[in-house]
Amino acid sequence: MGTSRHIAAFFALLFTAASAVADGHEGDWVSYRDAYRSMVLFEKYGKAKHLIQNQYQVMAKDRSAAPDGLQLSLQGTSTHLNLPLDATGRTVFPLLKAAWDENAALVLNRKAGQYWFRPRISIVPHADGVYEQADLRAACEQALAYQQYAEGMARASRCVGVRFVFARGAADPGVRTRKAQASLPAVDGAAFQGDAYESFRVVNVRFDGADKSPVVTQNAPLAINPVYE
Repeated sequence: MGTSRHIAAFFALLFTAASAVADGHEGDWVSYRDAYRSMVLFEKYGKAKHLIQNQYQVMAKDRSAAPDGLQLSLQGTSTHLNLPLDATGRTVFPLLKAAWDENAALVLNRKAGQYWFRPRISIVPHADGVYEQADLRAACEQALAYQQYAEGMARASRCVGVRFVFARGAADPGVRTRKAQASLPAVDGAAFQGDAYESFRVVNVRFDGADKSPVVTQNAPLAINPVYE
C-alpha cells in the first residue's frame, strides 16, 4: 500500500464512495476495487491479529434505519456472489482476483449514498461463551494497533473495555462475570462506536473493574467489539 497517507486516502475514498447506477446492475453500487484495497490490508498486516477479525460492513447513515432487509452482492462479468449480511450489517469479504480484474461492483438493494461501506474490526467469539478478561484486553490492544496502522486512529486512544452486542429487544442477554450472581446491565446502543443505529442491546465490560474473573455469556453475541477512549 505504501505510506500511511496512501492508506488513509484509500479509506477516505471507501467511506465516501458516491452512489451510481451502472448498466446491467439493479440497485446502487460501490467499487469492489476500492473495498478490496481496504480489506486486503488486514491480510497483509504482519503484527499480532489472532484474537481479532476483519469484516466488511454496510450501515445506514440514518440513525432510525435498521439494517434489516439489506442485501449485498458482488457482480462482475463472470462473478456473481450473494454476500449475506449479519444483523450488524457485516459480511465476510471475498478477495478475488477475477472480481478485481473485471472491475466488479458491490451492489446494494438500497440507495448506496445513504450507507457507509467500511471494514469493521471485531473480537473473535468463543464457542463456549467464556472470555478471560486478560484475553479481551489483549484482543482490544490488537484491534487498536491495527486501526492505528490502517486508519490513522489517534495514538492517544486507549483500550478501556469491550462491548457485547445482542439483538434489539433482548431484555437480559445474560452476560456476567464468573464471580457475579447477577447479569451485567444491558442498554440500548450502537453495535460499533460511530454507528448511527443505536437500538441493539449492548453490555459494556470495562477493564478497570474490581472483578477480574472471566466473562461468561449465556447467549451468543452478534459481535464483540473493542471500546476506546
